[in-house]
Amino acid sequence: MTRIGLISDTHSYLDPLVFDYFENCDEIWHLGDIGSESIITELQNFKPLRVVYGNIDTPYLQKTLPEVDVFDLEGLKVMLIHIGAIPPRYNPKIKALLKKHTPNLFLCGHSHILKVIKDPNTVGLVYINPGAAGKHGFHHVRTLMKMELHDGKVVNLEVNELGKR
Repeated sequence: MTRIGLISDTHSYLDPLVFDYFENCDEIWHLGDIGSESIITELQNFKPLRVVYGNIDTPYLQKTLPEVDVFDLEGLKVMLIHIGAIPPRYNPKIKALLKKHTPNLFLCGHSHILKVIKDPNTVGLVYINPGAAGKHGFHHVRTLMKMELHDGKVVNLEVNELGKR
């Protein structure tokens, strides 16, 4: 079993509550729009980190971080990207990536809207967007998520509200 903390759209603000909420996690996955290299450093110093860049990230971050990360973990194929649309209305780029990699879990940020959806047009694809943890954007409440991956399944999926933007 692997415990994962999910965060996105920090936009240069990392709430100290993140460290309490992710204390029992084995890894943290940041789904882009980090905003500041210091956030990556803080998270890496705390837990193992997987991170993809977002559309507001600096050219340096866009050169040093992947746009897409695809990997296998706990019997699941996982795909991380910042801009992913909402199932089943993917743009052509996302459709091609999903066809190429056939993930079980598709995680993205960008919209600042927390959503978990089983894609009705696929067999077994789960879409997860943890919302936005930063203070910039149109969201009203800052959110994070936590989940456990075990034997090819997502279990104990949790949402945490960090307070108003």
